Amino acid sequence: MKLCGSNYPLSIAFIVVNEFCERFSYYGMRAVLTLYFLSFFHWDENLSTAVYHAFSALCYFTPVIGAIMADSWLGKYKTIIYLSIVYVVGHLIKSVGAIPSLGNQAVHVVLSMVGLFLIALGTGGIKPCVSAFGGDQFEEEHTSERSKFFSIFYLSINAGSLISTFVTPVLRGDVKCFGEDCYALAFGVPAALMVLALVVFIAGSGLYRKTPPQGNVLLEVCKCIGFAIKNRLKNRSREIPKRDHWLDWASEKYSKQLIGEVKMVTRVLFLFIPLPMFWALFDQQGSRWTLQATKMNADFGIYVLQPDQMQFLNPLLILVFIPIFDLGLYPLIDMCKFNFTPIRKMATGMILAGLAFGLAAIIEIKINETDMPQLVPEESLIRVLNLAKNPVQVTIQEKDLFQQPVETFQNPAEYSKLILNGEQQSLRFTLQHQGLTLAFNYTVKEKSVYSLIVFEAEGSLSSRLITDLEAKPENGLAAVRFINGLSQDVNLTIDSRKFIAVQKNYSPSEYSLLERDRYNNGKCITETGEFPLELGLLDFGASYTIVITNISGGAVKTWKSEDIKANNVHMAWQLPQYLLISAGEVMFSITGLAFSYSQSPASMKSVLQAGWLLTVAVGNTFVLIVAEAAPMAQWAEFVLFTVLLFAVCIIFSIMGYFYVSVDPEDLEEKEEKRETSSRGNMIGLVTQKTKL
Repeated sequence: MKLCGSNYPLSIAFIVVNEFCERFSYYGMRAVLTLYFLSFFHWDENLSTAVYHAFSALCYFTPVIGAIMADSWLGKYKTIIYLSIVYVVGHLIKSVGAIPSLGNQAVHVVLSMVGLFLIALGTGGIKPCVSAFGGDQFEEEHTSERSKFFSIFYLSINAGSLISTFVTPVLRGDVKCFGEDCYALAFGVPAALMVLALVVFIAGSGLYRKTPPQGNVLLEVCKCIGFAIKNRLKNRSREIPKRDHWLDWASEKYSKQLIGEVKMVTRVLFLFIPLPMFWALFDQQGSRWTLQATKMNADFGIYVLQPDQMQFLNPLLILVFIPIFDLGLYPLIDMCKFNFTPIRKMATGMILAGLAFGLAAIIEIKINETDMPQLVPEESLIRVLNLAKNPVQVTIQEKDLFQQPVETFQNPAEYSKLILNGEQQSLRFTLQHQGLTLAFNYTVKEKSVYSLIVFEAEGSLSSRLITDLEAKPENGLAAVRFINGLSQDVNLTIDSRKFIAVQKNYSPSEYSLLERDRYNNGKCITETGEFPLELGLLDFGASYTIVITNISGGAVKTWKSEDIKANNVHMAWQLPQYLLISAGEVMFSITGLAFSYSQSPASMKSVLQAGWLLTVAVGNTFVLIVAEAAPMAQWAEFVLFTVLLFAVCIIFSIMGYFYVSVDPEDLEEKEEKRETSSRGNMIGLVTQKTKL
């Protein structure tokens, strides 16, 4: 059956819809994965990054398994069906593992890891099968239609990726379930899309052309290479004549045609050796770049972007850049008579990705300017909040701090560094107020942050040493605590969800984490009644202390202090790095696929496709090794990857300079002529010997 009287089989509609749903499912789930590890499991950034890239690497190792199953055992159709079922089960387990009320953290981790393993097996296993199965639906004479199908197929991949990376973070952050971000829904919707993908694919079963398995070329290539190496090691004697190429040592078992084709493939695979470094940088969009976005200002005026939503820029820019490059940039370069070879395009893509990480390092340095100082042993931070009616002079035993009196309700300067003589130290604090001198003793611990609250209670001066946050709140949340300056206990309601009880006489509350927003509809409930409470803007990544001073005019009067500065670097500054790395992907990835396809014989296309996918897997493996084995400041890690990619780019350029581009068909014709000529000479020799 054809589509609307064209030469397009009706079956490809089911395949394209299936691919759209599957890509929506995969990219949507992966978009929120790093923040899931960070916020739901409370893992640190390095462990979250390592597990994210371990999963990504597994997704690009498993296509080899899928290709072997399809070509040697089940065929493409059954492989897609069976592994899609595994895929769906993985999604369902992953979604169940994100329900907070279901067991403890160990249960959540086990369910999530099992789910991710099954998802990696499913998505990787069907990856080499679906596009090839779509190509199988066309008659041999309909080559132009098949070519357009692959374009539509690629468009469906990017459309699924674009929509899911924008929508899924909204489901995570804007929808609340179980009192927190709704990861169960963020994973559940991709699971539903994968179920739909499987149903759509099965619905078209009666329309498909299903080719039986015909043997796996990849296995034959591996066996040929293995036999050549083994045979060479066995015959290391100097008396045995050398052969022109190391693969010629497989000639005792394999045909010259296969050996010749493997030679062509190994030439290209040798060029693939430096390529994993590009993918090591590229795939950090979902890990390190997302973590960077959590430390930035995401307010775009009309819309507040979730940090994991920035990933949607990549598929969007890819769809924009492909026609711009193919129809504008490349023809313009050709008009300038510059030989922009595929190797040069790929090297340029590497340079652009390196520049993107250079920009990421600069942004990370600017972000760190609002961070709390890193404390070392025998070191603490302290400041003074004067809530009394008059200035107070504060001195600390044997410490040269707070030279000037602290004004009443003075916005505190940055924290002062307090050097201790051990892990903890008991210090004497002296307060001078209106001619009176009062002393208080407090124990201060190392690597801690403190506020000394000075206030008047029952007609005399008093103080209290309270512990502050040591680092910025995670994921762009705002932290707020209250100090109750009233003579009665209060209960506070913020945004109809947060209920906070604060005792009287300048007692502090615990910190509460809130989404960035303006909170002007709060309530303060006291013994005398209920009063409106306005907190104003609680900004991204900031920490606040709000002092309830009094109640007058039917409203609560407060004083707000910003303890930790808000994120002041806007998320829009990530746009240049996304532009660079997306342009680099177009030059590197699309060009690399086309180049490797053109340099391999027809029977070896799948082998090079497997080799290309393995470069992605190796790149992700490298990232998880760096994240776990060599933890360093984030900006320094970005610089490291930049330097490594530039170094690899130089190596790749040198390798490409000595690479001689070939036409596989020409080599095959030469090989056939050489074999024919060789057979002719052998026949002549045999005839001559018979006459003698």
